[in-house]
Amino acid sequence: MADLEHNVTNTTETVFEPGSVSKQFTAAATILLALDGELSLDDDIRQYIPELPDYGHVITIRHLLNHTSGLRDWGSVAGIGGWPRTTRVHTHVHVLDIAKRQRSLNYPPGEYYSYTNSGYNLQAILVERVSGMSFAEFSQKRIFEPLGMTRTEWRDDFTRVVKDRAIAYSPTAEGGYRMNMPFENVHGNGGLLTTVGDLLRFTYNLETGELGGPEFLREMHTQGVLSSGRTIAYASGLFVGEYKGVREVQHSGGTAGYRGFLTRFPDQGVAVAVMCNASNGNAGRLAHEVADLYLGDALVEEAEEAPPEPGIEVAAAEFEALAGVYRRARDRRAYTISWTDGVLRLGGQRLVPVSETRLVLSGTGLVLELGAASGSSRPAMTVTMPDGDVLHWEPVPDSDPSPEELAEYVGEYFSDEAEVTYTFEVRDGALVRVDRYGEISPLRPVYVDAYSGRGGLYIFNRQAGQIESVSLVQGRVWDIRFSRVR
Repeated sequence: MADLEHNVTNTTETVFEPGSVSKQFTAAATILLALDGELSLDDDIRQYIPELPDYGHVITIRHLLNHTSGLRDWGSVAGIGGWPRTTRVHTHVHVLDIAKRQRSLNYPPGEYYSYTNSGYNLQAILVERVSGMSFAEFSQKRIFEPLGMTRTEWRDDFTRVVKDRAIAYSPTAEGGYRMNMPFENVHGNGGLLTTVGDLLRFTYNLETGELGGPEFLREMHTQGVLSSGRTIAYASGLFVGEYKGVREVQHSGGTAGYRGFLTRFPDQGVAVAVMCNASNGNAGRLAHEVADLYLGDALVEEAEEAPPEPGIEVAAAEFEALAGVYRRARDRRAYTISWTDGVLRLGGQRLVPVSETRLVLSGTGLVLELGAASGSSRPAMTVTMPDGDVLHWEPVPDSDPSPEELAEYVGEYFSDEAEVTYTFEVRDGALVRVDRYGEISPLRPVYVDAYSGRGGLYIFNRQAGQIESVSLVQGRVWDIRFSRVR
Protein backbone atom coordinates (compact mmCIF):
# COMPACT_ATOMS: atom_id res chain seq x y z
CA MET A 1 0.00 0.00 0.00
CA ALA A 2 1.24 3.50 -0.89
CA ASP A 3 -1.25 5.25 1.39
CA LEU A 4 -3.01 3.42 4.20
CA GLU A 5 -5.38 6.27 4.96
CA HIS A 6 -6.76 6.42 1.43
CA ASN A 7 -6.30 2.76 0.48
CA VAL A 8 -3.94 3.50 -2.44
CA THR A 9 -1.77 0.66 -3.74
CA ASN A 10 1.87 0.83 -4.81
CA THR A 11 2.75 0.39 -8.49
CA THR A 12 5.94 0.58 -10.51
CA GLU A 13 5.09 4.25 -11.11
CA THR A 14 4.83 5.09 -7.40
CA VAL A 15 7.41 7.59 -6.14
CA PHE A 16 9.51 6.57 -3.12
CA GLU A 17 12.72 7.70 -1.46
CA PRO A 18 15.59 5.17 -1.58
CA GLY A 19 17.65 6.91 1.12
CA SER A 20 21.39 6.73 0.57
CA VAL A 21 20.97 5.06 -2.81
CA SER A 22 20.75 8.76 -3.74
CA LYS A 23 24.47 9.25 -3.09
CA GLN A 24 25.49 7.91 -6.51
CA PHE A 25 23.46 10.70 -8.13
CA THR A 26 25.28 13.32 -6.06
CA ALA A 27 28.62 11.75 -6.96
CA ALA A 28 27.59 11.81 -10.62
CA ALA A 29 26.86 15.55 -10.44
CA THR A 30 30.25 16.24 -8.83
CA ILE A 31 32.10 14.12 -11.39
CA LEU A 32 30.30 15.76 -14.31
CA LEU A 33 31.55 19.14 -13.06
CA ALA A 34 35.06 17.71 -12.88
CA LEU A 35 34.77 16.46 -16.47
CA ASP A 36 33.60 19.95 -17.44
CA GLY A 37 36.88 21.27 -16.06
CA GLU A 38 35.08 23.32 -13.41
CA LEU A 39 36.87 21.56 -10.57
CA SER A 40 39.34 18.78 -9.81
CA LEU A 41 38.43 15.85 -7.58
CA ASP A 42 41.76 16.41 -5.83
CA ASP A 43 40.94 20.03 -4.94
CA ASP A 44 40.83 21.11 -1.30
CA ILE A 45 37.13 21.46 -0.41
CA ARG A 46 37.88 24.68 1.46
CA GLN A 47 38.56 26.20 -1.95
CA TYR A 48 34.79 26.05 -2.50
CA ILE A 49 33.48 25.96 1.08
CA PRO A 50 35.84 28.22 3.05
CA GLU A 51 33.48 28.22 6.05
CA LEU A 52 34.86 24.81 7.03
CA PRO A 53 37.63 24.89 9.65
CA ASP A 54 41.26 24.37 8.72
CA TYR A 55 42.07 21.09 10.43
CA GLY A 56 45.71 21.16 9.40
CA HIS A 57 44.98 18.50 6.78
CA VAL A 58 43.69 18.89 3.24
CA ILE A 59 40.27 17.34 2.70
CA THR A 60 39.78 16.73 -1.01
CA ILE A 61 36.58 16.28 -2.99
CA ARG A 62 37.67 12.70 -3.57
CA HIS A 63 37.72 12.18 0.21
CA LEU A 64 34.06 13.28 0.24
CA LEU A 65 33.21 10.83 -2.54
CA ASN A 66 34.86 7.89 -0.76
CA HIS A 67 33.81 8.63 2.87
CA THR A 68 37.47 9.01 3.86
CA SER A 69 37.33 12.69 4.86
CA GLY A 70 37.22 12.13 8.63
CA LEU A 71 34.31 14.59 8.84
CA ARG A 72 31.78 13.86 11.55
CA ASP A 73 28.27 13.02 10.42
CA TRP A 74 26.20 16.17 10.84
CA GLY A 75 23.02 14.20 11.63
CA SER A 76 24.75 12.39 14.48
CA VAL A 77 25.92 15.71 15.93
CA ALA A 78 22.40 17.12 15.56
CA GLY A 79 21.08 14.12 17.48
CA ILE A 80 23.64 14.65 20.24
CA GLY A 81 22.40 18.22 20.48
CA GLY A 82 18.82 17.04 20.99
CA TRP A 83 17.47 17.31 17.43
CA PRO A 84 17.77 13.89 15.74
CA ARG A 85 16.92 13.78 12.07
CA THR A 86 13.16 13.81 11.28
CA THR A 87 12.50 15.81 14.49
CA ARG A 88 13.35 19.18 12.95
CA VAL A 89 13.18 20.70 9.47
CA HIS A 90 16.91 20.53 8.82
CA THR A 91 18.27 22.42 5.82
CA HIS A 92 21.70 22.82 4.23
CA VAL A 93 22.08 25.95 6.34
CA HIS A 94 21.96 23.69 9.42
CA VAL A 95 24.33 21.19 7.83
CA LEU A 96 26.94 23.85 7.13
CA ASP A 97 26.44 25.45 10.55
CA ILE A 98 27.09 22.13 12.29
CA ALA A 99 30.05 21.28 10.04
CA LYS A 100 31.83 24.58 10.62
CA ARG A 101 31.46 24.22 14.42
CA GLN A 102 33.40 20.94 14.53
CA ARG A 103 36.90 21.63 15.84
CA SER A 104 38.32 18.23 15.04
CA LEU A 105 37.92 15.29 12.66
CA ASN A 106 37.33 11.64 13.44
CA TYR A 107 40.77 10.96 11.91
CA PRO A 108 43.22 12.52 9.41
CA PRO A 109 41.73 12.50 5.89
CA GLY A 110 42.49 9.33 3.98
CA GLU A 111 43.54 7.32 7.03
CA TYR A 112 40.31 5.37 7.47
CA TYR A 113 36.89 4.83 5.93
CA SER A 114 33.86 5.97 7.92
CA TYR A 115 30.45 6.55 6.42
CA THR A 116 29.28 10.16 6.83
CA ASN A 117 26.38 12.00 5.26
CA SER A 118 28.26 15.28 5.71
CA GLY A 119 30.47 14.64 2.69
CA TYR A 120 27.50 14.26 0.38
CA ASN A 121 25.57 17.29 1.65
CA LEU A 122 28.75 19.32 1.20
CA GLN A 123 28.97 18.04 -2.38
CA ALA A 124 25.44 19.32 -3.03
CA ILE A 125 26.50 22.73 -1.70
CA LEU A 126 29.69 22.57 -3.76
CA VAL A 127 27.77 21.78 -6.98
CA GLU A 128 25.53 24.79 -6.39
CA ARG A 129 28.45 27.15 -5.83
CA VAL A 130 30.46 25.93 -8.81
CA SER A 131 27.59 25.59 -11.31
CA GLY A 132 25.73 28.74 -10.32
CA MET A 133 22.40 26.90 -10.18
CA SER A 134 20.60 24.97 -7.49
CA PHE A 135 21.65 21.37 -6.99
CA ALA A 136 18.14 20.27 -7.97
CA GLU A 137 18.26 22.30 -11.18
CA PHE A 138 21.74 21.05 -12.11
CA SER A 139 20.66 17.44 -11.53
CA GLN A 140 17.55 17.92 -13.62
CA LYS A 141 19.39 19.42 -16.58
CA ARG A 142 22.51 17.25 -16.53
CA ILE A 143 21.26 13.86 -15.27
CA PHE A 144 17.51 13.32 -14.99
CA GLU A 145 16.35 14.83 -18.29
CA PRO A 146 19.12 13.32 -20.48
CA LEU A 147 18.43 9.85 -19.04
CA GLY A 148 14.65 10.12 -19.39
CA MET A 149 14.12 10.01 -15.62
CA THR A 150 10.82 11.85 -15.83
CA ARG A 151 9.60 10.87 -12.34
CA THR A 152 12.76 11.88 -10.43
CA GLU A 153 13.53 15.01 -8.41
CA TRP A 154 15.22 16.02 -5.15
CA ARG A 155 13.22 16.55 -1.99
CA ASP A 156 14.63 20.07 -1.49
CA ASP A 157 11.23 21.21 -0.19
CA PHE A 158 9.43 18.53 1.79
CA THR A 159 6.15 20.50 1.64
CA ARG A 160 5.94 20.33 -2.16
CA VAL A 161 3.13 18.14 -3.49
CA VAL A 162 4.55 15.09 -5.28
CA LYS A 163 2.16 13.17 -7.48
CA ASP A 164 1.90 9.41 -6.76
CA ARG A 165 4.22 9.56 -3.73
CA ALA A 166 4.04 6.68 -1.27
CA ILE A 167 3.74 7.62 2.38
CA ALA A 168 6.45 6.09 4.60
CA TYR A 169 5.49 4.09 7.69
CA SER A 170 6.98 2.28 10.66
CA PRO A 171 5.32 -0.58 12.54
CA THR A 172 3.91 0.03 16.00
CA ALA A 173 4.11 -2.20 19.05
CA GLU A 174 0.35 -2.72 18.78
CA GLY A 175 0.67 -4.31 15.35
CA GLY A 176 -0.34 -1.38 13.17
CA TYR A 177 1.63 1.36 11.44
CA ARG A 178 2.42 5.01 12.04
CA MET A 179 3.55 7.58 9.49
CA ASN A 180 7.31 8.14 9.48
CA MET A 181 8.16 10.77 6.88
CA PRO A 182 11.46 12.62 6.27
CA PHE A 183 10.28 16.12 7.07
CA GLU A 184 13.56 17.85 6.26
CA ASN A 185 15.06 19.62 3.26
CA VAL A 186 18.61 18.27 3.31
CA HIS A 187 19.38 16.29 0.18
CA GLY A 188 22.34 14.90 -1.69
CA ASN A 189 23.03 12.42 1.09
CA GLY A 190 19.51 11.11 0.47
CA GLY A 191 16.28 12.83 -0.45
CA LEU A 192 15.88 11.52 -4.00
CA LEU A 193 12.25 11.12 -5.06
CA THR A 194 12.12 8.47 -7.76
CA THR A 195 10.61 5.26 -9.13
CA VAL A 196 12.12 1.80 -9.54
CA GLY A 197 12.12 2.30 -13.30
CA ASP A 198 14.06 5.55 -13.10
CA LEU A 199 16.62 3.92 -10.80
CA LEU A 200 17.18 1.24 -13.44
CA ARG A 201 17.60 3.89 -16.13
CA PHE A 202 20.40 5.47 -14.11
CA THR A 203 22.20 2.24 -13.28
CA TYR A 204 21.97 1.15 -16.94
CA ASN A 205 23.88 4.30 -17.85
CA LEU A 206 26.60 3.16 -15.44
CA GLU A 207 27.04 0.28 -17.88
CA THR A 208 26.80 2.15 -21.18
CA GLY A 209 28.27 5.56 -20.33
CA GLU A 210 25.89 7.19 -22.81
CA LEU A 211 25.81 10.09 -20.37
CA GLY A 212 29.30 11.09 -19.27
CA GLY A 213 31.37 8.71 -21.37
CA PRO A 214 34.20 6.34 -20.38
CA GLU A 215 35.92 8.76 -17.99
CA PHE A 216 32.65 9.27 -16.13
CA LEU A 217 32.25 5.52 -15.72
CA ARG A 218 35.84 5.17 -14.54
CA GLU A 219 35.49 7.84 -11.86
CA MET A 220 32.14 6.51 -10.66
CA HIS A 221 33.66 3.06 -10.12
CA THR A 222 37.09 4.10 -8.81
CA GLN A 223 37.35 2.70 -5.30
CA GLY A 224 38.94 4.74 -2.55
CA VAL A 225 42.52 4.07 -1.50
CA LEU A 226 43.58 4.79 2.08
CA SER A 227 46.90 6.32 3.06
CA SER A 228 47.98 2.80 4.07
CA GLY A 229 47.54 1.70 0.46
CA ARG A 230 44.49 -0.45 1.20
CA THR A 231 41.69 -0.25 -1.37
CA ILE A 232 38.22 0.03 0.13
CA ALA A 233 34.92 -1.15 -1.34
CA TYR A 234 33.41 2.34 -1.56
CA ALA A 235 33.78 4.17 -4.85
CA SER A 236 31.68 7.24 -5.77
CA GLY A 237 28.33 6.62 -4.12
CA LEU A 238 28.72 2.92 -4.96
CA PHE A 239 29.93 -0.19 -3.17
CA VAL A 240 31.99 -2.40 -5.47
CA GLY A 241 32.31 -6.01 -4.39
CA GLU A 242 30.93 -9.52 -4.80
CA TYR A 243 27.73 -11.40 -4.04
CA LYS A 244 28.01 -15.19 -3.94
CA GLY A 245 31.06 -15.08 -6.19
CA VAL A 246 29.50 -12.66 -8.70
CA ARG A 247 30.77 -9.12 -9.24
CA GLU A 248 28.28 -6.64 -7.78
CA VAL A 249 27.90 -2.83 -7.69
CA GLN A 250 25.29 -1.70 -5.18
CA HIS A 251 24.08 0.72 -2.54
CA SER A 252 21.43 0.47 0.13
CA GLY A 253 19.52 3.25 1.83
CA GLY A 254 17.00 4.23 4.42
CA THR A 255 15.34 7.55 5.28
CA ALA A 256 12.63 7.74 7.95
CA GLY A 257 10.29 4.87 6.99
CA TYR A 258 11.64 4.42 3.44
CA ARG A 259 14.07 1.66 2.46
CA GLY A 260 15.87 1.15 -0.85
CA PHE A 261 18.42 -1.03 -2.60
CA LEU A 262 19.85 -0.72 -6.11
CA THR A 263 22.20 -3.43 -7.31
CA ARG A 264 23.84 -4.34 -10.60
CA PHE A 265 25.72 -7.45 -11.69
CA PRO A 266 27.84 -6.20 -14.63
CA ASP A 267 29.04 -9.56 -15.92
CA GLN A 268 25.49 -10.93 -16.21
CA GLY A 269 23.69 -7.78 -17.36
CA VAL A 270 21.30 -7.98 -14.42
CA ALA A 271 20.13 -5.07 -12.28
CA VAL A 272 17.46 -4.96 -9.57
CA ALA A 273 15.84 -1.95 -7.91
CA VAL A 274 13.73 -2.32 -4.77
CA MET A 275 12.06 0.39 -2.71
CA CYS A 276 9.86 -0.02 0.35
CA ASN A 277 7.71 2.44 2.27
CA ALA A 278 7.82 0.58 5.58
CA SER A 279 10.88 0.68 7.82
CA ASN A 280 10.71 -3.09 8.45
CA GLY A 281 11.07 -3.79 4.74
CA ASN A 282 14.40 -5.45 3.96
CA ALA A 283 15.08 -4.03 0.51
CA GLY A 284 18.52 -5.62 0.23
CA ARG A 285 17.27 -9.13 0.99
CA LEU A 286 14.38 -8.73 -1.43
CA ALA A 287 16.68 -7.47 -4.19
CA HIS A 288 19.06 -10.38 -3.74
CA GLU A 289 16.20 -12.88 -3.73
CA VAL A 290 15.08 -11.48 -7.09
CA ALA A 291 18.65 -11.48 -8.40
CA ASP A 292 19.05 -15.13 -7.39
CA LEU A 293 16.29 -16.06 -9.82
CA TYR A 294 18.19 -14.55 -12.75
CA LEU A 295 21.82 -15.21 -11.82
CA GLY A 296 21.25 -18.94 -11.46
CA ASP A 297 24.34 -21.05 -12.08
CA ALA A 298 26.62 -18.01 -11.94
CA LEU A 299 26.19 -17.96 -8.17
CA VAL A 300 28.58 -19.79 -5.90
CA GLU A 301 27.00 -20.74 -2.62
CA GLU A 302 29.16 -19.71 0.33
CA ALA A 303 31.25 -22.54 1.69
CA GLU A 304 30.43 -23.86 5.09
CA GLU A 305 32.60 -22.59 7.89
CA ALA A 306 35.94 -24.40 8.03
CA PRO A 307 36.38 -26.56 11.13
CA PRO A 308 39.38 -26.10 13.41
CA GLU A 309 42.62 -27.28 11.84
CA PRO A 310 43.26 -30.96 12.59
CA GLY A 311 45.82 -31.81 15.21
CA ILE A 312 45.37 -28.63 17.22
CA GLU A 313 44.39 -29.26 20.79
CA VAL A 314 44.00 -26.30 23.09
CA ALA A 315 42.71 -26.59 26.63
CA ALA A 316 39.28 -25.07 27.02
CA ALA A 317 40.53 -23.08 29.99
CA GLU A 318 42.95 -21.21 27.74
CA PHE A 319 40.11 -19.96 25.60
CA GLU A 320 37.89 -19.29 28.61
CA ALA A 321 40.59 -16.92 29.83
CA LEU A 322 39.98 -14.71 26.77
CA ALA A 323 36.55 -13.71 28.04
CA GLY A 324 36.30 -10.08 29.05
CA VAL A 325 36.20 -6.51 27.77
CA TYR A 326 38.49 -5.21 25.02
CA ARG A 327 39.06 -1.60 23.99
CA ARG A 328 39.60 -0.70 20.34
CA ALA A 329 42.66 1.52 20.09
CA ARG A 330 41.28 3.55 17.18
CA ASP A 331 38.34 5.14 18.99
CA ARG A 332 38.24 3.52 22.46
CA ARG A 333 35.02 1.63 21.76
CA ALA A 334 34.46 -1.50 23.83
CA TYR A 335 33.78 -5.09 22.78
CA THR A 336 32.94 -7.98 25.09
CA ILE A 337 33.94 -11.59 24.51
CA SER A 338 31.86 -14.01 26.58
CA TRP A 339 32.32 -17.66 27.57
CA THR A 340 29.11 -19.69 27.78
CA ASP A 341 28.78 -23.47 27.90
CA GLY A 342 32.27 -24.01 26.59
CA VAL A 343 31.90 -21.58 23.68
CA LEU A 344 33.45 -18.16 23.12
CA ARG A 345 31.10 -15.56 21.66
CA LEU A 346 31.43 -12.03 20.32
CA GLY A 347 28.20 -10.11 19.80
CA GLY A 348 26.24 -13.33 20.19
CA GLN A 349 28.16 -15.12 17.42
CA ARG A 350 30.52 -18.00 18.00
CA LEU A 351 34.29 -17.53 17.91
CA VAL A 352 35.85 -20.63 16.35
CA PRO A 353 39.51 -21.43 17.18
CA VAL A 354 41.53 -22.50 14.12
CA SER A 355 44.92 -22.47 15.85
CA GLU A 356 46.39 -21.71 19.24
CA THR A 357 46.54 -18.00 18.40
CA ARG A 358 43.83 -17.53 15.79
CA LEU A 359 40.03 -17.43 15.93
CA VAL A 360 37.36 -16.65 13.34
CA LEU A 361 33.91 -15.20 13.97
CA SER A 362 31.29 -17.59 12.70
CA GLY A 363 29.78 -16.66 9.35
CA THR A 364 31.56 -13.28 8.98
CA GLY A 365 35.17 -13.75 7.88
CA LEU A 366 36.37 -11.67 10.83
CA VAL A 367 39.70 -13.01 12.17
CA LEU A 368 41.23 -12.45 15.61
CA GLU A 369 44.98 -12.98 16.15
CA LEU A 370 46.17 -13.23 19.73
CA GLY A 371 49.20 -11.20 20.73
CA ALA A 372 50.96 -10.10 23.89
CA ALA A 373 49.64 -7.67 26.47
CA SER A 374 51.71 -6.21 29.26
CA GLY A 375 50.01 -5.98 32.63
CA SER A 376 47.13 -8.28 31.76
CA SER A 377 46.48 -11.99 31.91
CA ARG A 378 44.60 -11.69 28.63
CA PRO A 379 46.33 -11.08 25.31
CA ALA A 380 45.85 -8.12 23.02
CA MET A 381 44.27 -8.90 19.67
CA THR A 382 44.78 -7.91 16.08
CA VAL A 383 41.39 -8.02 14.39
CA THR A 384 41.16 -8.29 10.61
CA MET A 385 37.75 -7.35 9.27
CA PRO A 386 36.20 -9.03 6.21
CA ASP A 387 36.97 -5.89 4.16
CA GLY A 388 40.66 -6.03 5.09
CA ASP A 389 40.60 -3.31 7.74
CA VAL A 390 42.95 -4.08 10.63
CA LEU A 391 42.04 -3.11 14.20
CA HIS A 392 43.91 -3.43 17.47
CA TRP A 393 42.13 -4.44 20.66
CA GLU A 394 43.64 -4.21 24.13
CA PRO A 395 42.23 -6.01 27.17
CA VAL A 396 40.78 -3.78 29.87
CA PRO A 397 39.42 -4.78 33.26
CA ASP A 398 35.72 -4.80 34.01
CA SER A 399 34.47 -1.85 36.05
CA ASP A 400 32.42 -2.01 39.23
CA PRO A 401 32.62 1.56 40.53
CA SER A 402 32.02 2.34 44.17
CA PRO A 403 29.63 5.10 45.27
CA GLU A 404 32.64 7.34 45.89
CA GLU A 405 33.94 6.72 42.38
CA LEU A 406 30.53 7.40 40.84
CA ALA A 407 30.37 10.71 42.69
CA GLU A 408 33.48 11.87 40.81
CA TYR A 409 31.53 12.02 37.56
CA VAL A 410 28.64 14.13 38.85
CA GLY A 411 28.42 17.53 37.19
CA GLU A 412 27.52 19.50 34.08
CA TYR A 413 29.44 19.15 30.82
CA PHE A 414 29.10 21.42 27.78
CA SER A 415 29.92 20.86 24.10
CA ASP A 416 30.16 23.96 21.93
CA GLU A 417 30.36 21.67 18.88
CA ALA A 418 26.92 20.13 19.60
CA GLU A 419 25.65 23.22 21.47
CA VAL A 420 24.31 21.19 24.36
CA THR A 421 24.90 20.56 28.06
CA TYR A 422 24.67 17.09 29.60
CA THR A 423 24.28 16.58 33.32
CA PHE A 424 25.54 13.43 35.00
CA GLU A 425 24.00 12.37 38.30
CA VAL A 426 23.93 9.34 40.60
CA ARG A 427 20.47 7.94 41.17
CA ASP A 428 19.65 4.72 42.99
CA GLY A 429 23.32 3.83 43.09
CA ALA A 430 23.89 4.17 39.33
CA LEU A 431 25.22 6.87 37.02
CA VAL A 432 22.65 8.49 34.73
CA ARG A 433 22.77 11.15 32.01
CA VAL A 434 20.18 13.92 32.09
CA ASP A 435 19.60 15.89 28.89
CA ARG A 436 18.34 19.46 28.39
CA TYR A 437 14.72 18.26 28.57
CA GLY A 438 15.17 16.39 31.84
CA GLU A 439 15.08 12.95 30.22
CA ILE A 440 17.07 10.43 32.23
CA SER A 441 19.21 7.80 30.53
CA PRO A 442 20.88 5.09 32.66
CA LEU A 443 24.55 4.36 32.03
CA ARG A 444 26.30 1.01 32.40
CA PRO A 445 29.98 0.76 33.40
CA VAL A 446 32.05 -0.87 30.66
CA TYR A 447 35.62 -0.27 31.74
CA VAL A 448 37.28 2.24 34.08
CA ASP A 449 35.92 5.75 33.36
CA ALA A 450 33.84 4.46 30.42
CA TYR A 451 30.05 4.05 30.43
CA SER A 452 27.64 2.82 27.79
CA GLY A 453 24.15 4.17 27.37
CA ARG A 454 21.78 6.05 25.15
CA GLY A 455 23.77 8.01 22.61
CA GLY A 456 26.91 5.89 22.66
CA LEU A 457 29.97 5.40 24.85
CA TYR A 458 30.81 8.09 27.41
CA ILE A 459 34.50 8.22 28.38
CA PHE A 460 35.50 10.52 31.24
CA ASN A 461 38.90 12.12 30.69
CA ARG A 462 41.19 12.99 33.58
CA GLN A 463 43.81 15.69 34.01
CA ALA A 464 46.13 15.21 36.99
CA GLY A 465 43.64 12.67 38.32
CA GLN A 466 40.68 15.02 38.10
CA ILE A 467 37.87 14.56 35.59
CA GLU A 468 37.94 17.56 33.24
CA SER A 469 35.83 16.40 30.27
CA VAL A 470 33.81 13.57 28.78
CA SER A 471 34.17 12.16 25.27
CA LEU A 472 31.13 10.80 23.46
CA VAL A 473 31.94 8.04 20.98
CA GLN A 474 29.45 6.88 18.34
CA GLY A 475 29.73 5.05 15.04
CA ARG A 476 29.94 8.28 13.00
CA VAL A 477 31.31 10.59 15.70
CA TRP A 478 34.44 9.20 17.27
CA ASP A 479 35.27 11.74 19.96
CA ILE A 480 33.15 14.81 20.57
CA ARG A 481 34.26 16.57 23.76
CA PHE A 482 32.12 17.96 26.56
CA SER A 483 34.08 20.23 28.93
CA ARG A 484 33.20 20.13 32.59
CA VAL A 485 31.59 23.42 33.62
CA ARG A 486 30.37 22.47 37.09
